[in-house]
Amino acid sequence: MKNKKIEKRLLNLAFLSFFIFILLVIRIFWIQIIKHQEYTNAAMNQRIMKVNFYPSRGLIYDKNLIPLTNFERVPTLYIFKNLATMDKKFYNYINELSGYSHKEIEEIIKSSKGIIEIPVRNNNGEVDKRPKGVFLTDKVIRYSHKNILSHVIGYIQKSNNTGKYGIEGAYDDILKIDNSKALSVTIDGSKRIIPGIGYTYAESAKKVNANSIKLTIDYHIQKAVEDIIDKENKRGAVIVANVKNGDIVAMVSRPNMDQRNIQKYLDSNRMELYNRAIQISYPPGSLFKIVVLLAALENDLVSMDEKFVCKGYEQLGSIKIACHSYEDGGHGELDIREAFYESCNSVFIQLGKRVGAKKVIDMAKRLGFGNIIDIGLKEEVKGRLPKGNEMLGPAIGNISIGQGKIEATPLQITNMMLTIANNGIKKDLSIVEGIVTEEGHMVKRIERDNERRVIPVLDSLIVRDFMEDVVTKGTAKNISLEGIGGAAGKTGSAQALLNKKETIHGWFSGYFPKKNPRYVITVFIEEGLSGGKSAAPIFEKIAREIYKLGR
Repeated sequence: MKNKKIEKRLLNLAFLSFFIFILLVIRIFWIQIIKHQEYTNAAMNQRIMKVNFYPSRGLIYDKNLIPLTNFERVPTLYIFKNLATMDKKFYNYINELSGYSHKEIEEIIKSSKGIIEIPVRNNNGEVDKRPKGVFLTDKVIRYSHKNILSHVIGYIQKSNNTGKYGIEGAYDDILKIDNSKALSVTIDGSKRIIPGIGYTYAESAKKVNANSIKLTIDYHIQKAVEDIIDKENKRGAVIVANVKNGDIVAMVSRPNMDQRNIQKYLDSNRMELYNRAIQISYPPGSLFKIVVLLAALENDLVSMDEKFVCKGYEQLGSIKIACHSYEDGGHGELDIREAFYESCNSVFIQLGKRVGAKKVIDMAKRLGFGNIIDIGLKEEVKGRLPKGNEMLGPAIGNISIGQGKIEATPLQITNMMLTIANNGIKKDLSIVEGIVTEEGHMVKRIERDNERRVIPVLDSLIVRDFMEDVVTKGTAKNISLEGIGGAAGKTGSAQALLNKKETIHGWFSGYFPKKNPRYVITVFIEEGLSGGKSAAPIFEKIAREIYKLGR
């Protein structure tokens, strides 16, 4: 009996040993055969120091195929800090190519980790003199130091070469391609370069037919607009759009940002990383009177010869809303045309009450307010329109003059003005023309919705006529463009909160020439106080510069 128990235990032990042996064989097979390449690569990666100096990314072009990225190739020294021998030969070589002194080189090395980049100023250094741990090659500079069109182009996350903002982010799948150049150094456990392998310069050559983006932006107009707004030293946004096809040919946001150094803006309260043209909405102020007027015209609630009276304010229950003529005792008697070009709050509040909040907001929605315009940039916000109880009672006062719960982006204002310039026909705005090859050959055009009428032609013509008066004898009469065909537009001065403080923003949106218009221009100036004094003069300068360029 005792022997049988021993035999049974021995048999169980044998089975257990055999089972463990089988598991070990399976595990060895898994490691040696199935996962061989993965573990080999992992081991090699632990012994490889690698730097990508030509990121795999497509180009971004303007409409004229002027490249807006990958501006230049700059000779650069790459120093593998853990491999370099900091001797006299090392410092002399770096000094000869970079122009940095011995002390400056020491400071750069001391403040850096891993692989160090130093730009080359004198490229006459001999390659065979290169010390250990130093490599010389060209580095592609993706963004210009001038930061042209920075908010539209956006930026990438350098660690993984992924687009994070603007066109770089929206079209990352197109722009990011498997075609890069890299430098690798293979080392042993003691961080010594392995003889026979050492430095490896590799270029992946996956063939890609279409990996670049062509914008509707016109570089020459874009630069002119940026120069003008920078000279004025203003914060805000400007959009210029082609009336005939809806192409956005310029988009500027200020303050500007340096795409090469995004980190320095992360704690800033100036919001440099925000594209003010699409990413922040503001009260449109008197620009919204266009919406009120169109709603009244469509519903036959106003006639051209009707007389209104402005006493300098309107009383809505316990709320008193002043007109800018308040201190002068009001505008007195005036018709709707005069009320428009004088931007009379009193008359438009009276008109808004007659039309009703619902019809005004319905017209606003038809003109693109409260919705994403969708030009190809993910950062766009939809603004704000009042709803529900926000449209009741005295709220019509603020609604009628573009205040209160109404907010719009400069892009939405441009969209409205484009429709009016086209006599009530809606044309889709866009900033991307299509996907192209690196050589600029069109592969796929970005589709747009078909044109459609959203405003009766007669109503649009009346508004256009009124806007011409704004420039010749109204709130924008300080500008003069008759020498280049004249202009039409509307000013706006909007009360708002900025950094928790009350301020007044300035707007002007319009088009030129006034007959057969070619370009819509929207100018928004933060803390501009008066649209007629801050934004309209910039509109004039931009229009003159575009005319001078022959665009």
